Amino acid sequence: MGFTPAPFHGWMLAWIAMVPLWLIILDGKSPSMGDGLWWGLGYHGLTLSWIRDLHPLTWMGIPWLSSVVIVAFCWVFISLWGATMVALWVITMGWIRKITLNSDSHYFSWWAILVGTALWCSLEWLWSLSPLSWTSLSFTQSPYNLVILQLGQLSGPSLITGAIAAVNGLLSMGIIQWKKTPHTALFSRQFPMGFGAALALLITCYGMGWYVYGRPPGEIPDSALRIGIIQGNIPTRIKLTPPGIQQALQAYTGGYEKLAEQGVDAVVTPEGAFPFPWIARSWSTNPLYHSIQAKGVPIWLGAQGLRHGKLTQDLITINRDGSILSHYEKIKLVPLGEYLPLEPILSRFLGRLSPLRNSLQPGSMDQRVNSPFGPVVVGICYDSAFSEIFRRQTAAGGEFIVTASNNDPYNKVMMAQHHAQDVLRAVETDRWVVRATNTGYSGLVDPYGHTRRLSQPNEYSLNVVNLYRRQSFTPYVRYGDWFTPTLVIVSLVSGLGGSGMGFNVLRLKVMGFVHRHPYP
Repeated sequence: MGFTPAPFHGWMLAWIAMVPLWLIILDGKSPSMGDGLWWGLGYHGLTLSWIRDLHPLTWMGIPWLSSVVIVAFCWVFISLWGATMVALWVITMGWIRKITLNSDSHYFSWWAILVGTALWCSLEWLWSLSPLSWTSLSFTQSPYNLVILQLGQLSGPSLITGAIAAVNGLLSMGIIQWKKTPHTALFSRQFPMGFGAALALLITCYGMGWYVYGRPPGEIPDSALRIGIIQGNIPTRIKLTPPGIQQALQAYTGGYEKLAEQGVDAVVTPEGAFPFPWIARSWSTNPLYHSIQAKGVPIWLGAQGLRHGKLTQDLITINRDGSILSHYEKIKLVPLGEYLPLEPILSRFLGRLSPLRNSLQPGSMDQRVNSPFGPVVVGICYDSAFSEIFRRQTAAGGEFIVTASNNDPYNKVMMAQHHAQDVLRAVETDRWVVRATNTGYSGLVDPYGHTRRLSQPNEYSLNVVNLYRRQSFTPYVRYGDWFTPTLVIVSLVSGLGGSGMGFNVLRLKVMGFVHRHPYP
């Protein structure tokens, strides 16, 4: 499973990679926490291996050996966090298997796949509420399997996740049935139903995806915008030094002026393009401010903000006259990098993997961003992994998406994965996405998930892209994730009513109660 996410083209492996987990549940074996942990570590650990690029941290004054220990701890912790979800799934499914031991085994297999899929989707939803979320099963299909990604328009990432989990479960059931079927009957009516059901579900999912994918785009020429993107390529290790700040002023001011001369409608810069607060008293000495007043082209500027005396990570909408029209505060801050969890306690033992002296403050989920062109959906860096942030802004009227990220010091693997997250968000919301990053990949994604422009990594570049404002609302934008709660309800109802399973579960509970409380 670790080879399924971008930049590897192994997305098809996701449709079989969960089979070992399902076999443990469906084959009557006794699952353990270790089964889930090892599978989860393989997936999350390999997928997130780019975290190693944090090393060395010597530029922050951290000794080389201490840097190794810190980065290793981060890698292990985030891998274990994802693996814990898988372990919890295995343990819960094992418990369900135990309490339904005397139920119809044929019915249990079908019901277990239903409840197992519902449980996996529920756990992914629960994990998405935490500060650490990156590796949903839906993420494995982006950006290459565009047909399946269209399911995201219906109910967000959960529908893609559910399809992958269910197909794996049905294949596992087919394997078990095949092992129990005489070889002479392989092509008779006893051919494993699990294989047929898996194929039918896969065809259904692709059929739904093709239907959405095949619809005409319906772009209105009057809604077109020409956007300039500046990829600054300024290393984080020098960003807060006087030479780094001077380099940023030159790179973004010069880039803005060149793009303005090319006739763009607006310019986008990366997260933290200016690593200091954009406040009125500093405008008179800032060359970019004077260029904005001279050229009259709006800009989305990545800079720090101040809220009640505390710093925020912002993307500021600066109007044609240099005034601030709106700003967006980053919602999902990076633990240890941008803030310290449980700071009053952990600050005694841990610093942060950031040159900033103080923790940043997260933004609100209810933010709305206006621009000279209408409402905009905005995300900053890590926000891209959280679909609800983009859904809410789109439901409030956002007509296209702007994301700003740093991505330094990470390698091309992380850049490709981050791009894949934005592809998911584009499809789910049916919006164009313009991406501005410090080191790559900057570019443009259309509402179908096609990458229209992709910059070269680790180099300074200016890009001009054309996008369209859209006002359509997908079912996901309108109703959110309706699939997961529906699946949970169907699982509970079918479990209580099917083939006597509900009676068996109830009987076990009653017998346990009577055993503990006998009549006098």
